[in-house]
Amino acid sequence: MSGAGTKKIAVIGVGLVGTAIAERLLETGWAVAGCDVNAERIAHLRAQGGVALAQPRAAVEFADRVVLAVFDDNDIERALWGDHGVLSGNGQTPRAVISVTTSDPDRIPAFAERCAKQGVAYLDATVSGSSGQVRRGDSVMMVGGEVAAADRNKDFFDAIAKQWFHVGASGAGARAKLVVNLVLGLNRAALGEGIAFAEKLGLDARAMMGVLKSSAAFSQVMNIKGERMLARDYAPEGRLRQHAKDVTLMLAQAGRLGMRLPLSTVHDRLLQSAIADGDGDIDNAAVIEVIRRQKF
Repeated sequence: MSGAGTKKIAVIGVGLVGTAIAERLLETGWAVAGCDVNAERIAHLRAQGGVALAQPRAAVEFADRVVLAVFDDNDIERALWGDHGVLSGNGQTPRAVISVTTSDPDRIPAFAERCAKQGVAYLDATVSGSSGQVRRGDSVMMVGGEVAAADRNKDFFDAIAKQWFHVGASGAGARAKLVVNLVLGLNRAALGEGIAFAEKLGLDARAMMGVLKSSAAFSQVMNIKGERMLARDYAPEGRLRQHAKDVTLMLAQAGRLGMRLPLSTVHDRLLQSAIADGDGDIDNAAVIEVIRRQKF
């Protein structure tokens, strides 16, 4: 049972990232409540020592800060202002809503303004790192919103991430995440292509991984995803479908700016082919499989 001085937080959406955040906070002494439409996820949270919430609105009875770890902007809107949403009605409100959801940066200022009218700070605090990295406190966070609000929630960011950056006004956290994920996703696809190429050339792919790690081609993704690609281990830490959504957001943002992203356009085609083949809900390391299949 948590003591009077225990920090409390509620997490709406306990999928891969939401669960990792909850487990990290529980491990570091926070009290955590969670809400999700999936009963198995809630059962898992309870087994880890968390509290189950029947609906998002109940979050304000547990804590004065709420984390949103949902799929997209529409889910954010429903979680906050839908039926039984955190900010539905005229009653008690949290002091801060912290969204770790990768969402459309152009919609975030409207969310922040709507929250502000209810006396609530809204921060788009996106996460760079797999759910495993989040669970270990090894992620990086990019925070958009008012500087003072970010500083007031420093304890949360410090608990979750090895490093965090305030990157600008509302929407900047989401924009920064798209940039990071663009480079990360292309690194992952390039690694998959390289391994598949080595296999076709008749080289020992595992030995080549050692060569790559020692060469100028090295990237951190080799340590995080390389073994998974070699072993074809795709238990999800970051679902392929989720990254495909992010690439769609990247291309949409670039289109609005009159910019073309040639490599991301090809990457999008690979990801959509993988989803069509049924790989959407496995780990994003599975991008190598669509290259192995040559179906794109």
